[in-house]
Amino acid sequence: AEPIRVLVTGAAGQIAYSLLYSIAKGDVFGKEQPLILVLLDITPMMTVLEGVVMELQDCALPLLREVISTDKEEVAFKDLDIAILVGSMPRREGMERKDLLKANVKIFKSQGAALDKYAKKTVKVVVVGNPANTNCLIASKSAPSIPKENFSCLTRLDHNRAKSQIALKLGVTANDVKNVIIWGNHSSTQYPDVNHAKVNVKGKEVGVYEAIKDDSWLKGDFILTVQQRGAAVIKARKLSSAMSAAKAICDHVRDIWFGTPVGEFVSMGVISDGNSYGVPEDLLYSFPVVIKDKTWKFVEGLPINDFSREKMDLTAKELTEEKETAVEFLSSA
Repeated sequence: AEPIRVLVTGAAGQIAYSLLYSIAKGDVFGKEQPLILVLLDITPMMTVLEGVVMELQDCALPLLREVISTDKEEVAFKDLDIAILVGSMPRREGMERKDLLKANVKIFKSQGAALDKYAKKTVKVVVVGNPANTNCLIASKSAPSIPKENFSCLTRLDHNRAKSQIALKLGVTANDVKNVIIWGNHSSTQYPDVNHAKVNVKGKEVGVYEAIKDDSWLKGDFILTVQQRGAAVIKARKLSSAMSAAKAICDHVRDIWFGTPVGEFVSMGVISDGNSYGVPEDLLYSFPVVIKDKTWKFVEGLPINDFSREKMDLTAKELTEEKETAVEFLSSA
């Protein structure tokens, strides 16, 4: 098979450190698919990146045909099959969300333009760097010749966190839980929804509400735990989630590449155009999707109760405000 070109940005960072090995050894694109890894980071990180390249070489991985490390967008974005945009400006202490948006608009406008100019038009783009939804929207708007549907942002980590909380509560494995949904923004307004989720208990598939029999936990602590999990990890580790983020990126990209299992859906931040859930158009919002032939579709027709409606609208409002601020910066960037 021809090697595929996979870009990881922020490649000297800690998420990439967990991610690159999984990709290079075949966990994402399969054990038959050779690849060329392209690693992009900022100029001051190039020495660190050299160390990462040495380690990838020292893994002696049969699928890895070439590793290219660079600080230049025209090198990084050339002829890509997939771009995983992990690098972004992190929030520093005392920094307003607005300042964070401004710094990131600049980065993702530039990377979007580079995708437009150098990458294949079929490229799949996954944005991980926060604020992921809005960064993804800016990248997409800056790459008008690439279909909007080719852009997605990572809410799979939140999805996996939700699955795992349900599994822990019931004493089953995460694999026994399916069809949880993350609606909206990858922020503390996201809404982890288990109204449509199913769990396999002793060989029988039941609804999560029926299995747990504790509505106040499901509407309270469960939601808060998933929303605040990133902050809890930082508090404990003094570093943000890396291993779990890398695993979620692998899950997200593998599903884009190979499709979702029959009867299961996953959560992904995608363009809201044409959704049937009353989410405003032109937002990058997390929805339940199914994927086939590298193309996602909304899961349609799920009934939405009042509790869910309120939570879904709240996170849409936050995304609309973020978008307005970002678009303002975009015109002046």
